[in-house]
Amino acid sequence: MDIFNALQTAVTGLRAQAFSLDNISGNIANSQTTGYKRIDTSFVDLVADEPVKKQTSGSVGAFSQLTNTIQGNLTATGISTNMGLNGDGFFVVRNATTDAANQRGFTGGDLYTRRGDFTVDKDGYLVNGAGSYLVGQSLDPATGQATSGGVIRIPNQTLPARATTSISYAANLPSTPATTSSSLLAALPGGDVRVLSGTATGTLTVAGSDTSAFLGSSVSGGSLTAYSSTGAPVNLQLRWAKVADADTATNTPDTWNLFYASQNGDTSAASTWQNAGTAFTFNGNGQLTAPTGTSLPIQNLTVDGTNLGTVSLNFGTGGLTQYGAANGQVKTDTLQQDGYAAGSLNSLAVTSDGKLTGTYSNGNSLALAQIGVVRFSAPDALKPDSYGNYARTFESGEPLTGLNGTTVVGGNVEQSNTDTANEFSKLIITQQAYSANTRVMSTAQQMMSDLINIIR
Repeated sequence: MDIFNALQTAVTGLRAQAFSLDNISGNIANSQTTGYKRIDTSFVDLVADEPVKKQTSGSVGAFSQLTNTIQGNLTATGISTNMGLNGDGFFVVRNATTDAANQRGFTGGDLYTRRGDFTVDKDGYLVNGAGSYLVGQSLDPATGQATSGGVIRIPNQTLPARATTSISYAANLPSTPATTSSSLLAALPGGDVRVLSGTATGTLTVAGSDTSAFLGSSVSGGSLTAYSSTGAPVNLQLRWAKVADADTATNTPDTWNLFYASQNGDTSAASTWQNAGTAFTFNGNGQLTAPTGTSLPIQNLTVDGTNLGTVSLNFGTGGLTQYGAANGQVKTDTLQQDGYAAGSLNSLAVTSDGKLTGTYSNGNSLALAQIGVVRFSAPDALKPDSYGNYARTFESGEPLTGLNGTTVVGGNVEQSNTDTANEFSKLIITQQAYSANTRVMSTAQQMMSDLINIIR
C-alpha cells in the first residue's frame, strides 16, 4: 500500500504544480494588464490520521492566494479622466446590459476594480478599457450637492448663467485718505449725498456737475465684473469717501460711505456714482462698529441699466478695517463675486479627493461628480471576476465607503503588480518540482514491476 500511496501523493504533487503553473502563466499573460493583481499559489500538506510513529508526509493541496493589497506602480497617461488609487480601495463599477429594444441599461449589483483607465463614451458615461462603467454620485454644478447616485454620466450641455448675488470684500480704509479735496462731501453743489449714521433712503446719486469734486473727495475701492441673471457682464466700480472725522466733543466716529458707478463712462469722471446708502463707522482702534453683522445687502443694484437685484456685500468679521496707510489709498485684500456667464464644457479633471471637475469656457471649474471608492476589511477575500473586476464575498465583509487616507491620482493608471522576473523564477521552481514528482511516479512504477517479477 505504501507504493500506491506514493503514487497517489505524486499525482497530487503533479496537480498542485500544474495549478501553480496555471497561476504563473496567468500572471505573465497579464503582466501588462491595467490594474491586474497577480494570483500566487499557496501549498498545504494533507496528512492522513495515523499514529505518530506511523505518520507519513502525506500529499499536497494547492490554493490561490490573491494579492489585492499589493499596489502596482502608477504611471502617467496624459488622459485627464484616467485615475489610479494611491492606497487601499477599489473603484465601484457596473456592467452594461441591453434590453429587447437594444436600449442600454446597467446591472444592479456593484463590482469593484482597480482598473482606472476610464474615458468618456459618446453618451457621457465613464467606461474603462474592460467595459465597466464607473459608479458614484452626480453633483449639481451650481450648488455642489449630490443629485443622484449610480453610474456617472457627464452632461455635455451648456452651464446656465448665474447671477451675482454675493460679493466677498475685505479691505483696509486709510485713516487719512489721500484726497485732493477736504470737503468730505459736506457741501457738493448738486446736493448732500452723505449718510452720516445708520441707513438712508432716497436716490443719493452724485450729480454730474459734482463728479470732479466727488472723485477728489474719495478713493478707489476696486472693481470687478458682475453678472446678471442672463449672464450679461457689468463692470462694477467701487469708491470710498470719508464723510466724517472722529470728534469726541460731538461723539462722532470716523464715518465712511461706499459708492458704486451706476453708469460707467469712458473715464471715472464720466461715470455716474451712487451711494450704497449705509454709514460705515470705525472706533479709535480701527475696528468696524457699524453696520453690525458680517454682511450688508445693497438693494436694487443697477449698473449700466442692468439690474442685479439685491447683492450682499460680505465683509465677514474683521474684513473691513481703518488703519493708517502711507499712501492714503484703500488696500483691497479680497474682492470676489459668485456669478458667471453661461459656458460650455471644455475639459474634465480628477481631484485627489475623488471629485470629477469640469472646466467651462467661462473660466469656471465646477465639481460634476463624486467618484465611488470603497474599501474592504479583507480585500484578498474578494472573488475575482472577468475584466479586472471583483465581487463581494461573505469573507471580504461589506464595502466601506470613503477614501480613508487613499488619494485619487488623475491622469494616471495603476500597472499590474506582476513582477515578470519573479514569475520566471517561480516557473523554474515549478518545472523542477513537477519533474521531481514524475520521477517519484516512475520510481514507484519500477518498484511495483520488481514486486510483480518476484511473484513470477
